[in-house]
Amino acid sequence: MIITVTMNPAIDKTVDIGEFLYGGLNRIKTAVSDAGGKGINVSKTIQNLGGKTIATGFLGGNGGTIIKQVLSKLEIETDFVPALGETRTNMKVVDAGGKVTEFNEPGPSILPQEIDQLLNKLENLASVDTLFVLAGSIPAGVDKGIYRTIIEIVKAKGAKVFLDADGELFKNALEAKPDYIKPNRFELEQYFSFDGTATDEDLIVMGRKLQEKGIGTVAISLGSEGALFVLPEAAIKAPGLKVEAHSTVGAGDAMVAALCYGIDQKLPMEECIQLGVATSAGAVTTIGTKPPTKDLVDTLKKQVTLIRL
Repeated sequence: MIITVTMNPAIDKTVDIGEFLYGGLNRIKTAVSDAGGKGINVSKTIQNLGGKTIATGFLGGNGGTIIKQVLSKLEIETDFVPALGETRTNMKVVDAGGKVTEFNEPGPSILPQEIDQLLNKLENLASVDTLFVLAGSIPAGVDKGIYRTIIEIVKAKGAKVFLDADGELFKNALEAKPDYIKPNRFELEQYFSFDGTATDEDLIVMGRKLQEKGIGTVAISLGSEGALFVLPEAAIKAPGLKVEAHSTVGAGDAMVAALCYGIDQKLPMEECIQLGVATSAGAVTTIGTKPPTKDLVDTLKKQVTLIRL
């Protein structure tokens, strides 16, 4: 079973405009709203691939009610902790060139008892057959060591963890040795204080250093260049696929979702990688945070090539 944890969900509103005019009037051509937050995006994508998840985290106010209704219509099981504050709304502005400008609200302030309730819930859900996805930002009131705490709690019950976070959340969580992580090139360069743009060889070295700390698999997203996977037994690069892109919104979440789906289905790791790259490429063709269809993913998967480094 896959459990996605979204500490700071959002209603994601994605708007398309023409040329972005800073300080001037920008007219919206299309607007799409959807239930969002990185873990929720992962759940939606896994559902499209044919898998099942339980989505949890914090939801509050009218925004939280809307998100629960959307997920219910998608037949995604939820088990959120009710929060006193109001779930946020984020706006993503996509210009004519596909560049995305984001305006993200901070979200509610979470109370100590709400945090305790979530930790107890996750501990009860944890087992040797459970894969937890910890993804995205945290709201006010939550300590930046929360992912480390969750990893320690669920791994004590035999569960596995896929981490997708950045900054202090990422740094602190690594101390608890998550099984899978998905940083991008910039996040790794930042973590290792690397001066310049890291080559594939540099990134592999960084991945190996993380594995020496107890991390299992390091999936490094490279944007349009594809992705690099540092496995315990090998390093594999999957070049990016050429697709007609709408925006990069949700591409990273789609990759995490597909990798987790493949791992949960006990697919060979190379097939998980092909699925991850295909699903990520498919996600950039959709509007907003909507996941790609399974048919599109199956078509793109045939185009993925793997290069052992």
